[in-house]
This record gives sequence, structure tokens and C-alpha cells, in this order.
Amino acid sequence: MRFILLFCTLSILFNCEDKQKQQKTTTQTPEIEQKEADIKPKVTPNNVKRKFPKLNDKNAMEFFLQYEKENKEDKVRITTDFGEIDILLFDKTKFHRANFIFLTKQKYFENTQFYRVIDNFIVQAGNSDDRATARKRAKIGKYLLPTDTKRGYTHERGVISMPSSEIDNPHKLASPFEFFIVQQQGGANFLDGDYTIFGKVTRGMDVIDKIAAVDTDEADWPLQNIFIRKVEIIE
Repeated sequence: MRFILLFCTLSILFNCEDKQKQQKTTTQTPEIEQKEADIKPKVTPNNVKRKFPKLNDKNAMEFFLQYEKENKEDKVRITTDFGEIDILLFDKTKFHRANFIFLTKQKYFENTQFYRVIDNFIVQAGNSDDRATARKRAKIGKYLLPTDTKRGYTHERGVISMPSSEIDNPHKLASPFEFFIVQQQGGANFLDGDYTIFGKVTRGMDVIDKIAAVDTDEADWPLQNIFIRKVEIIE
């Protein structure tokens, strides 16, 4: 009888000790996981380092001066709802070439539109009434580019040029997010000296002609939106 009581007592003690060990193990595990979680860096949009500074009128020129030295690409393909347009960017207008390559690599132009179309004159693109475009601009920064009009280029048919900003802008500083392509037969030389020509169409003027022929409203905006689906660098 004593042996049975002693055995029961020992069993109870061992069972209690096992439960205490299990409880300790159970309570310690979350603490360890929490400490490990604290060690791991939290990746949030706020602490992801930008690959480029937010651009403004004070730092843009210095940024593009360095950027154009390290990014020598000069050929791009614009894919639109009407087909593809290949463009050669001019090395002489280095800031404007670098700006276009930079925006291409940031995928800025994707889903922007041809928002001003005048048949036998120009088609203008790079803007949109979509809020996503405004957000992309805000992320890149707010800046203008100086005109660079004394490189010997004229506004002949097929050249790509940069319009001036709509803000109070007596020096016609260029709006870096937008561009226009001269579609007019015989060119539009009266634009020379006011706007910077920084490239030319090498393939796809038939696409430009199709875009120029669409119906537009009183503000020259196509009645049916014409999107830029992609701009990519090509060899």
C-alpha cells in the first residue's frame, strides 16, 4: 500500500514538472520569435532609398549633366494604340536626350496620351488626365529644362521637340514630361528658335499621320483617347 502511494506521489510530481517545462517552453517561444522579428529590418516605402534625387529647378541640370555621361542610349521605341514609332535622340541636345532616357527608364510615359493633335501640324504627347500620371510626376519632381535651339536643327517633318511649360514662362523653358512631333508636310520652321528639337522619327511616320487624322474636340484632344502603351530603349 505504501509502495502504491509513493508511486502515485512520484507520478504526480513528474507530471507537474513536465507540465511546467511545457509551459516554460510555450511561453518562451513567442518571446524568441519577437526578438528575432525585432532584429530583422522592416522594409517600408518610407525607408527604401531612392535611386535618384527628387528633381527641382536647382538640382535638375547638375543631375542630368552627370546622368547623360553614364546613360548614352539614344534610340527609343514608342508603342501606341496606332502602332510603333522609332526615334533617334540627338547627342548635341544632351540635357533633353538624357531627360527623355531618364523618364523612359522610370516608365513615366506608359499610359500617358497624345493629348493635343492638329492635323498637318503636330501631335503632342506625354500627359494625361489620369491621376496616376500626376502621381508619377510628383514622385520624379518639378523642374523645367532650358531651351537649346542653336544646334542647327529645324522643325522639319518628323522631328521631336519639347514644348514650353504653361506656367509664367517668358524664356519658354521646356516642360520635361511632354513632347511633340512635327507632322506637317514641309515642316513648321516658324517654331525654330522657341522650342528645342532633340530627336527625329526614323520609323513610323505613317503612325504619326494616322494619329494626326483622328477627330478631336475644341481643345485639340482626340475624341477617343490614344495611349502610349510603352516607351523602351532599343539598339
